[in-house]
Amino acid sequence: MTEEKETKGAPAKKQKINLNRVEMPKQSEHERRHNFDEVALGYTWELAKEEASRCIQCKKRPCQQGCPVNIDIPDFIAALQREDIEEAARVLKRKTSLPGVCGRVCPQELQCEDACTLNKKGAPVAIGRLERFIADWERTQGTPTMPEMAPSSGKKVAVVGSGPSGLTVASDLAILGHRVVLFEALHVAGGVLMYGIPQFRLPKEIVQREVQYVQSLGVDLRLNTVIGINYSLDELLRSDYDAVYLAPGAGLPKFLGVPGENLNMVYSANEFLTRTNLMKAYRYPEYATPIKMGKKVAVIGGGNVAMDAARCAVRLGAQEVYVIYRRTRAEMPARLEEVENAEEEGIQFHFLCNPTAFLSDGRNNVAAMELIRMKLTEPDESGRRRPVPIPGSQYILDVDTVVVSLGTSPNPLIPSTTPDLNVTRWGTVVIDDRGRTSKARVWAGGDIVSGGATVISAMGEGRIAAASMHEYLSSGQKKIILPSPAQDADKSE
Repeated sequence: MTEEKETKGAPAKKQKINLNRVEMPKQSEHERRHNFDEVALGYTWELAKEEASRCIQCKKRPCQQGCPVNIDIPDFIAALQREDIEEAARVLKRKTSLPGVCGRVCPQELQCEDACTLNKKGAPVAIGRLERFIADWERTQGTPTMPEMAPSSGKKVAVVGSGPSGLTVASDLAILGHRVVLFEALHVAGGVLMYGIPQFRLPKEIVQREVQYVQSLGVDLRLNTVIGINYSLDELLRSDYDAVYLAPGAGLPKFLGVPGENLNMVYSANEFLTRTNLMKAYRYPEYATPIKMGKKVAVIGGGNVAMDAARCAVRLGAQEVYVIYRRTRAEMPARLEEVENAEEEGIQFHFLCNPTAFLSDGRNNVAAMELIRMKLTEPDESGRRRPVPIPGSQYILDVDTVVVSLGTSPNPLIPSTTPDLNVTRWGTVVIDDRGRTSKARVWAGGDIVSGGATVISAMGEGRIAAASMHEYLSSGQKKIILPSPAQDADKSE
């Protein structure tokens, strides 16, 4: 009998909790600067078992409460502890269709892992890394886990946009028995997962594998179809669709509005990353998408997109890359892991400064930028410290390429062709707490509502909307038929 087991007349010793998480292998800094291969290499089975063993299976399940899509986290980790990876995959697929994506790009440190009980005294369980391990194991060694499908409801739904929110709604409603048609404006499905996140952080084959899983549920994917051009929202509602979910994302870039911003070699992050990722400029000339890159590159912004752009610039051959952010490192919205990766790759951070102008080389190319130093005010009512310029603190930084990463706003195409769809002054669609818009039979979620947020928050909005749509579709309400333009004309006469 071991020391850990109960001896006669004495209680069993309580196993000591391991407060240190198992680190995940990754490429070295020098190696990864020269390729677009995935940086994080993932857990082996032995490492995954060791990390899973750290979970103490809390009765209150705080980690699950911290997950926007309410994944049964203790249950899939318990399955790993029993060495039943297939069961772990089944548990995951009950609540998410994108485990390989979420395990890589979701900010677990602010959500499920932040709520982990072990986080109070040490490192939380590496929930995201375990989720990634399960998804990768199923992809390479297991058989795809298929959920139990409800019988056909006879209802038909249009989902606009195949990013994380659209994929979530499409899969949830298909599983619930509804016929789903998924419209995508681009030539490939995945939305921001394909055009926005680099290969070294989220391999595109992972995204396409999970898109194929959604299709295997019976979802009809239609590419190269722009709602607002090929079909209006009203045309969808007038046809045989019983409901519509809007999730076209937010692809309209924001700029600084300073002199010189229209010079050559000043990119929006949206264009820069789309060319690099979706159009595979990093594999030129194999793919005919050249992207001009200078030696000194400045990326304006402090979010994950800025980190992605800066790290792409390193791999595309830039000699020096600067990240320009008007607050301090403590306020950066980017994931700590991505900031640390960027620092390891030699990217330089300029905090508390902001561009005031871009300067030309005389041939309409950017040659430098003027920056002004900033200071933070005392916290305002929201608790956030506002950056304000320090008069007379301007200085010049030589650069020959600039990437502006200040966020995005929704493309106005759908709202402009749908006058009765309420939007905010920022162009985002207004919804209630169930995802319903001002327009009957239309729900919305993701970046068209938030203006730009995380993958998992978009999925969370999708799950809420899908539940609301299912409730509506199952209620027996008669479909509302909108009058056609011709009927409107007849009525007015």
